Amino acid sequence: MDTKSQRIVSPIDGAWSTTQIMASLAKALVGDGPALGFGAVTSTEVEPKVAILVTSTGSSGANKEFSLSASALLASAKASNKYLNAHFGETWSLLLPLTHIAAVNVLVRSLELGTIPVNLVGYSGEFPKVDYTAIVPTQLYNALNGDDRLLRHLQSAKAVLVGGAALTSELEAQATAAGVKVITTYGMSETSGGCVYNGEPLEGVQVVIAESGLIKISGPVLANNLDLDAQNYFVTSDRGKLIDGRLKVLGRGDDVIISGGENISLSEIEGAISQSFANFEFAAFAISSDKWGQELHIASVNTPAEFSERVKSLLVEKFGNAAKPKRFHQLSELPLIGIGKVDRSALAQLATKSEH
Repeated sequence: MDTKSQRIVSPIDGAWSTTQIMASLAKALVGDGPALGFGAVTSTEVEPKVAILVTSTGSSGANKEFSLSASALLASAKASNKYLNAHFGETWSLLLPLTHIAAVNVLVRSLELGTIPVNLVGYSGEFPKVDYTAIVPTQLYNALNGDDRLLRHLQSAKAVLVGGAALTSELEAQATAAGVKVITTYGMSETSGGCVYNGEPLEGVQVVIAESGLIKISGPVLANNLDLDAQNYFVTSDRGKLIDGRLKVLGRGDDVIISGGENISLSEIEGAISQSFANFEFAAFAISSDKWGQELHIASVNTPAEFSERVKSLLVEKFGNAAKPKRFHQLSELPLIGIGKVDRSALAQLATKSEH
């Protein structure tokens, strides 16, 4: 390897101020300084065109590193700001940890607007007013269920991007009724974060559905180290469909289990439950079973006494007897993978242990 042609990776230092991070990011984007590593990055050198490395935790729990060029990051930031009609001098707040691509996006969008984001991670005072922010559904849920400080902050913003995990229509409606201007986003580290807003691909992004039903994405926002198909599309692990040109995400392609010979979509199960219990945290998952192949289980947090019986009834009514959960688990909190995404593997491990 010709190490002279490589670029050094400098991991983000937790002691850096937001101003220091922004200055280092600006240098990384113009090639005047090392590439920056966000998250549990282990690489020490990258190709010269790589501006940052980010890590993402997949469904297996393993970290993956993705190389993003300055052109991909800037294409994403410019398209986002254009969609929002954001103007030079307007501000973003940072409510997500810098281990997340959505937080990196806030930094790059702020650079494009000539401002420094207001870092509210760990901030104890009253949140100031900003023009834009980005959060995950769990944070939106918290804002609507007791975190009044966060709710006031979200209500004051021109737009609140919500992504990183599925946002139920019920929670979105509740937020809208509360005066929060929600924009749902879809994307991942591989696509420089959110690249589809309210079902509409950002400028330069193309979205198609493969014959398998999986979502495919192309455009200038893609990471460098991806395996693309013959048409230069990145094939995601998510199922979707296009309705009048807008993307509807149906859930992960691997979220379908087979119980008693019947296919069951965990995402559809969760969607059905949310219609009656939108204000509660819960998750559908499966464990291996000699009798059923896979058993459907439901984990929930602080749900009412009637939760299990009502859920059984509505799932059987909607999907048939195969969708009747075999067991319910009441937890103090749901294990998360990354931020805002429920760790179904961890739930399965907990359930398996509790049976022995």
